[in-house]
Amino acid sequence: MSLQINNLTKLYDQQIAVDNISFTVSNGEIVGFLGPNGAGKSTTMKIATGYIPSTSGRVIVSGLDVAEHPIRAKQIIGYLPEHNPLYLDMYVHEYLGFIGKVYRIPSTILKPRIKEMISLCGLDAEQNKLIGSLSKGYRQRVGLAQALLHNPEVLILDEPTSGLDPNQLVEIRKLIKAVSENKTVIFSTHIMQEVQALCDRAIIINRGKIVADDSLKNLSRFQNQSILIVEFKEQISVAELSALQGVAKVLEERNQFKIYPEENKDIRQELIRFAADKNLSLLSLKQEENSMEEIFRSLTSEAKA
Repeated sequence: MSLQINNLTKLYDQQIAVDNISFTVSNGEIVGFLGPNGAGKSTTMKIATGYIPSTSGRVIVSGLDVAEHPIRAKQIIGYLPEHNPLYLDMYVHEYLGFIGKVYRIPSTILKPRIKEMISLCGLDAEQNKLIGSLSKGYRQRVGLAQALLHNPEVLILDEPTSGLDPNQLVEIRKLIKAVSENKTVIFSTHIMQEVQALCDRAIIINRGKIVADDSLKNLSRFQNQSILIVEFKEQISVAELSALQGVAKVLEERNQFKIYPEENKDIRQELIRFAADKNLSLLSLKQEENSMEEIFRSLTSEAKA
């Protein structure tokens, strides 16, 4: 059981949504698929589930090419789309019964399976309610229940925690963790905390390209890198700061600059010398430890050094 993305590309007219990406998710892995809005996450997932075709490349799910065997592939994939399209005028148990018939689950198996999913997803008190009357959190639970109903080998979740309050976030995280045993799981998000809470590995995509694919442990090595926050009274450019010795990258935020030094470089003296040589007024110079969120921002920022 695995998900393999091989040289996947998707074009919308002349717009490149996904640009020749490749990665593999193995059985038992929970992998976070991160990226800013518009990075290509949802497009990749729609192709992986057979919802839309790719322009080129292949998706292999448990040995099946999704484009060549779309029906068989869908039988082993559980999919929760980003906007969770539910029939709001159906009751929870009625909707799950309908989904079970779509998957052609035998009636002798379907009834106990629905009961199992209702219990697993914490829907016991809501099973006889209209889906349209449920909160966002409970609708997400219904979406997870339908994705799991046919006991898929591969689970693909697109922004499963989007729009949830803090309590709902914790509950959905626990649920994803509980159902992930013996399954291949990939879920997309633009929230680093979600990946830290659930995953050992993250794939980061930006502008259709993969910019990082590594364990959180390896990504966290960059947390030792010190970022300098600098503010000058006078106007200066990113290019001027980028040209300083030992500077790897500069980002401008409002009236301040975030300066990423090269590995093991202390550039504070270089900045002070630069200010003195240019007769600049240095309003502030402080050091900030790089967080996982900063690593994500650094990899996906529009601004480049």
